[in-house]
Amino acid sequence: MNLNFKNVLAIIGISALTTIGSMWTYGKWSKTSSAFDNDGKLPSNYASFFNGNTPGTTVDFTPAANAASPAVVHIKTKTNAKKVETNPNQRKQRNPFGDLFGDEDMFGDFFGGPRIQPEQRASGSGVLITGDGYIVTNNHVVNGADEINVTLTNKKTYKAKVIGVDASSDIAVIKIDATSLPYLVYGNSDEIKLGQWVLAIGYPLSLDVTITAGIISAKNRSIDINSRQSDKPVESFLQTDAAVNQGNSGGALVNTSGELVGINSAIASPTGSYAGYSYAIPVNIVKKVVTDIVKFGTVQRAYLGISYPREDMSEEQIKKMNEELNTKYKEGDGILITDVLEGSAAKAAGVKKGDILIKLNGVNVKSSPELQEQVARYKPGDKVSMQVKRDGKEVTMDITFKAKIGTNDLSKSSKAAEKLGGKLETLDKATAEKNDLEGGVVIKELGTGILGKSRVEKGFVITHVNEEPVKTVEEFYEALKKSSGNNIKIGGVYPGYFGNYAFILNLNE
Repeated sequence: MNLNFKNVLAIIGISALTTIGSMWTYGKWSKTSSAFDNDGKLPSNYASFFNGNTPGTTVDFTPAANAASPAVVHIKTKTNAKKVETNPNQRKQRNPFGDLFGDEDMFGDFFGGPRIQPEQRASGSGVLITGDGYIVTNNHVVNGADEINVTLTNKKTYKAKVIGVDASSDIAVIKIDATSLPYLVYGNSDEIKLGQWVLAIGYPLSLDVTITAGIISAKNRSIDINSRQSDKPVESFLQTDAAVNQGNSGGALVNTSGELVGINSAIASPTGSYAGYSYAIPVNIVKKVVTDIVKFGTVQRAYLGISYPREDMSEEQIKKMNEELNTKYKEGDGILITDVLEGSAAKAAGVKKGDILIKLNGVNVKSSPELQEQVARYKPGDKVSMQVKRDGKEVTMDITFKAKIGTNDLSKSSKAAEKLGGKLETLDKATAEKNDLEGGVVIKELGTGILGKSRVEKGFVITHVNEEPVKTVEEFYEALKKSSGNNIKIGGVYPGYFGNYAFILNLNE
């Protein structure tokens, strides 16, 4: 009996020790191992996981929301009713109920004449970027509008004018006459990381200022939406799951420090309403475009001059292309160069067919959106390094960007614009009609350059450059490209005064 009792106690003791040991061992294993790795080390992808991060720490969006929301504005536009010539080939495809309910002029269409497009009103968002009223928004928010009204979060409303637009990147700059305004500071979209928290701020569905939160779910996305308004679209979107709807266009995407990291531009949706993904233009592209528009009135866009295939090629297509170009490209290697255009910046630098572009100015590029984003940061005349893989070896060369194939003229017009100085804007429609003009470029500020030292006065509307008519700032710079010599003749009018005037400007002065 005593022996049995002692045996029972021994068995119980051994079992208890075994259980405690097993639990201790499991605890150590579960903290450091996966089901396939029990060597006590963290996988390499977790190497920096706890660096600066405390598990369980909550993120407070309040400071960023309070700092950023006063600088996001509500934009309302009006486009006047107008006659529109109808394409006879498209009449059968139109919805007949549109005519019956007053959306179209059915008699004009029926008899083959112009139809009446009714007055249109729309709503979007914008971001104040200076204290004196400069606002960045989307081109598609203000494009074609006859009237633009901006309402701040304090409910004050201002009339806005368009400073310039860029359809390729879907960016526009407008301005209101005000001072001491709140504005957002630029962040750095290059530092954005996958999984990072961001806030989308805007005026969706005509609601008051609205803030939603999400994470960066992808970078360098191209959804082929800017091709609807430009034949040279630039797309390298930040993708987020922050809820964005109609009306958010042109609004702010900010980080948890309240810095602007993107301009909300589009959503991916089968219904037209938010379905999980939204897209923002990275702020580093926005900065370049805005600076060019404010300084020159148009974007100084650089071109590389290479062709490359689409990114969804099959293995058979890649194999065939490798044989044709005598190269060994694999998906993910970089950008396979299938052609180098004559007279281009790439041709001048020595780029060849079959080269694989891997870096531009030290930045890795593995997809066309990444390449577009990098090139979009430069202007004609800028010099950068370019690294390609050729015959299994890495080759570095210097690239001087050009404006278009075979010319560096836009760089020339940029330098001419800097010498001219001042501030130019495309003449608004109302002033043009009042003065019986088809368009023109108004001198808003003379500055300290050649314009400021000439006899021309502030408010002068340039209608001709070297006898060539110009209706917009873009056409003005195009005319500068064609000018030879150092003398430029500008002609135009002073609104409200009779007669035409001409001035000769010497770029060497």
